[in-house]
Amino acid sequence: MLEKALTGGRGYWTWLAILAGVIAIGFIFYMRQLSVGLGITGLSRDVTWGFYIAQFTFLVGVAASAVMVVLPYYLHDYKLFGKMTVLGEFLAISAVIMCLLFIFVDMGNPYRIMNVMLYPSPQSVMFWDMVVCMGYLLLNVVISHVTLGAERSGIAPPTWIKPLIILSIPWAISIHTVTAFLYAGLAARPFWMTAIMTPRFLATAFAAGPALLLIICFILRKRTNFDVGDEPIRKLAIIITYAMLANIFFLGLELFTALYSNIPEHMAHFRYLYLGIDGANNLVPWMWLSFLMAIAALALLLVPRWRNDLRLLPWACVLVFFSIWIDKGMGLIVAGFVPSVMGKVVEYTPSAPELMITLGVWGIGFFILSVLFKVVLTLRRQV
Repeated sequence: MLEKALTGGRGYWTWLAILAGVIAIGFIFYMRQLSVGLGITGLSRDVTWGFYIAQFTFLVGVAASAVMVVLPYYLHDYKLFGKMTVLGEFLAISAVIMCLLFIFVDMGNPYRIMNVMLYPSPQSVMFWDMVVCMGYLLLNVVISHVTLGAERSGIAPPTWIKPLIILSIPWAISIHTVTAFLYAGLAARPFWMTAIMTPRFLATAFAAGPALLLIICFILRKRTNFDVGDEPIRKLAIIITYAMLANIFFLGLELFTALYSNIPEHMAHFRYLYLGIDGANNLVPWMWLSFLMAIAALALLLVPRWRNDLRLLPWACVLVFFSIWIDKGMGLIVAGFVPSVMGKVVEYTPSAPELMITLGVWGIGFFILSVLFKVVLTLRRQV
């Protein structure tokens, strides 16, 4: 079916060419990093995870969010999500691939990744994170290929695919649960060591991922003749609203616990994020921007008249997406290291090569996504 991606108009090929250029630039900078090492990034002895891991953490949630359309369609027979389901699965595939690539570039020496497979350690959470991510990628590849093939032939999908679809639902939740365990299990990092980390991760996933999916649906509606329909868009917007409310509620719980307990080690990280410490305030404007975007998005989503207005809804989705991208990305990762376990404040700023490599990985993800969506659009137009 991939041969259907080889046909398209000037706009399609121009878009792929732009993405190929972005990927090429990112690859050039990555070869420089491979030669020099992670010293060309903004990472240091005090902040060992940065922009790469921030993208990984965020994109795992985007991948897991496919369950928000798969579950209603297959378990509750909500047929209105029919056109949207395969888009969610393809979004999950590209997101997982980007997740793996961000781990790849963050390792410095890529050969170290082989150690996870050559010397498996079941007691390591990272080992299980690799297992669930690879398994989820395989599940989505198989499910989307089989269901699309059946649609092309005009027949019902084979019965053996249904158990895999059912399995993919808890598996989607597991990939972000295990990712949350990577942080929540680190006793030396009080900012991360919280039992609410996992539900907070899932809430952000079920808000940001569907928001990105709706943005893509609006773009497809405007640029192509593919339309998933108004009703499924509005239903998914309700899911985003509840997930965003849960996200803000969980953040409030974190703030109350840290501030009311008055434990300096817990308060310091939030103070660094929202107020700065001794002039170290690189993230302060970003975190307040994230907070204001979240409030603005909730204002648009909570009022039914505004939420159902398909002219305002795309802007609400953009606000949700970037608010969580800032908070769950840089905010979550960097604040876990600043202040350090010794109380030292060493700020982190991504370097230009780091940003270019990150842009290159996102370019790969959108290139894959564009090709997969082209297959869907061409196939359904023929059907």
